Amino acid sequence: MQGEHQSEVHYDGVHCSLTIQKPAPGIIVLRIAGTDVGDFGDAPMQEINRYLDRSNPILFFIDARNVRGASIAVSGDWAKWLRSQKEQLREINMLTGSRFIEVTADFVRRFADLQTVMRIYTEHEAFDAALAEALCHPLNLRKVL
Repeated sequence: MQGEHQSEVHYDGVHCSLTIQKPAPGIIVLRIAGTDVGDFGDAPMQEINRYLDRSNPILFFIDARNVRGASIAVSGDWAKWLRSQKEQLREINMLTGSRFIEVTADFVRRFADLQTVMRIYTEHEAFDAALAEALCHPLNLRKVL
């Protein structure tokens, strides 16, 4: 782990880099680049757990536009974690950068039973607009429940 400060944590590995941001209350952004083969183990999941609040489910944005690949084991680990945190995730928005990552994301969505809360984006403009909208109205998240 490198570069930890206020609301941002960076992980840099041989094959992959990962950044976790908490830009506003109720919003977490995970940015991944490279090929995720499990360089960081469950450290990113444990870091995100620190931000979760059982009384206020969050909006979770996963920016995977620069991901070249992910191992089956890593995809399975994320699917299990997402399923275990389902009650704390109001909405999951994931941007994919390739057809392979889109298929992997769909597997994760189905395996983790997240069809009603996980949206997969293939166009970065739509994903960026959804994130910008959430950042403009972060306090409205608390009114949902």
